[in-house]
Amino acid sequence: MDDQSALAEHFDRSRGHLRGVAFRMLGSVDEADDAVQETWLRASRAGAAGVGNLTAWLTTIVGRVCLDMLRSRQRRREEFADITELDLLAVDDDADPADEAVLADSVGLALLVVLNALGPAERTAFVLHDLFAVPFDQIAGIVERSPDAAKKLASRARRRVHGTATAGSADLTRHRAIVDAFLAASRTGDLDALLAVLAPDAVRRADQVALRGQAGTEIRGARLVAEETRTNAARARFAWPALIDGVLGAVVAPRGRLLLVLRFAFAGDRIGAVDVIGDPARLSRMHIAVAPAPAAPLQRYDARPLPAGSG
Repeated sequence: MDDQSALAEHFDRSRGHLRGVAFRMLGSVDEADDAVQETWLRASRAGAAGVGNLTAWLTTIVGRVCLDMLRSRQRRREEFADITELDLLAVDDDADPADEAVLADSVGLALLVVLNALGPAERTAFVLHDLFAVPFDQIAGIVERSPDAAKKLASRARRRVHGTATAGSADLTRHRAIVDAFLAASRTGDLDALLAVLAPDAVRRADQVALRGQAGTEIRGARLVAEETRTNAARARFAWPALIDGVLGAVVAPRGRLLLVLRFAFAGDRIGAVDVIGDPARLSRMHIAVAPAPAAPLQRYDARPLPAGSG
């Protein structure tokens, strides 16, 4: 078997890993597939003669490809005055739920929202090191910085991803359970379950962007809030718990693009108020981070390759 055939065989065995890296760096199944194809073109042109660790070498190449794509994406967005509004216009409420399920299972919508807010080099350093254990010496060559600088990029990104909760661990665990119950009931349109998690005098406030120009910026009473929430089951399938300015809330993010933020005020073991925020200016000022897992500290993210054939 010649060197090119051996490279092609190893590349095919590594495709799932490379696709997983690309998906987490880019947040798009289609772009991840494009990145993997470009990785093969670059690798096949360069040849692997003298390469000791083919998987590490291919990971470096896909990292560089994705970084180039992230930088190109950032330059394109800078041509628009309002980046957030551009993203909202690109959201498709009729997106394939199967695609969304793969995305959510593999990284979590909240993490993808946070990653989308990072700069290209920070995102690259964090994903490669924290999710795939690529050493900083290798990352340094990809981001064209020193190993110490690459470590600082990942550290800065890690602080953004994890955030800082304002509540103690016991309250945070309790609030996570409440938010999970609210989102589960919202997805299924279960009126009784919604009433069980809402305080009797619960209030829902929303801005005009979130309401899409409809009236009713505020409604009061658990039943009215629950009945309205039932009508939003399509959006709720894109909702994910998140820390919003240090407090447990949720993001609604079709395909990882931030559409809405839900801010909750808790009344004992129920939700006393829900603020639905869609105004791009307000969203841009919020600090969004990944919420700790229920009844457990925040764990290393699942870095399994994206399942083949999804997207």
